[in-house]
Amino acid sequence: MREAAQVLVDAVSVGGLYALTALGIGMIFGVMRLVNFAHADLITFAGYAILVFFAQSTALAVVAAALAAIVLALVTERAAFRPLRGANPETLLVSSFAVSFFVEKTLIMVVGARPKGVDFLPGLARQVDIAGVRLQLLHLVTIAISLALLAGTTWLLRATRLGLEMRAAAENFQMAEALGVRANRVIAAAFAISGLLAAAVACMIVAQTGLVQPRMGLQLVVIAFVGTVIGGLGSLPGAAIGGFFVGVGSILAQALLPEALRPFREAFVFLAVALVLIVRPLGLFPSRSLRQRI
Repeated sequence: MREAAQVLVDAVSVGGLYALTALGIGMIFGVMRLVNFAHADLITFAGYAILVFFAQSTALAVVAAALAAIVLALVTERAAFRPLRGANPETLLVSSFAVSFFVEKTLIMVVGARPKGVDFLPGLARQVDIAGVRLQLLHLVTIAISLALLAGTTWLLRATRLGLEMRAAAENFQMAEALGVRANRVIAAAFAISGLLAAAVACMIVAQTGLVQPRMGLQLVVIAFVGTVIGGLGSLPGAAIGGFFVGVGSILAQALLPEALRPFREAFVFLAVALVLIVRPLGLFPSRSLRQRI
């Protein structure tokens, strides 16, 4: 019973990280139809901001991570993606890869390729006793932060004018623009929010691993993108739910598979994803605009 509870908490904790990452990816795809693999570099950039400022103050490191990711997101939107607005998805995809490579190689030239240790939030490494079950405080905090950010993003999208404009743009960008939605404002806001979500993910990853390195966000973004696909491209709730399911499935596979098969857990997760897409080719919660195109 105790072991099952620990595995469940671990699974929900990792699922929350993937949900936040998938939501950041899905938000940009919703308004621009851009699969932004440079989202990985927002996480990495925020991680290095933590590395620079964590010795001064934890609060300063968190604020610096958020500012670094948001500024980088806005700069890449303005410099790399706005000039290509209206281009076909393949061109935008190549542009996102180019941005990602540029940021990654620049970081390597400046700080080197070796991982660097960061003793960030060491107090969260202790364990707490809940109903006789010993759980790591960091996992519980990760779950709480993930839920708070998901709830806050949901509120923003559902209860504010900006959220209404973003949801309208995600459904039909041309129609929303014709009705008076300011394209530059909506897209910049989507990139800023994705940067904030990336910074939150970076804080939790650095606290868990104690390391920062130039490719720290890459694997997370690749797997979160898979979650976005099975949730439904263009659907923000679908992106979060799909990312959560992929994260939970990865941890459950690690716990339930025989020891000899555990190194191949991602293969089993992707097999499950393939089966889902065979049954639901557009994902579990496809957006109405995507269904109309098909």
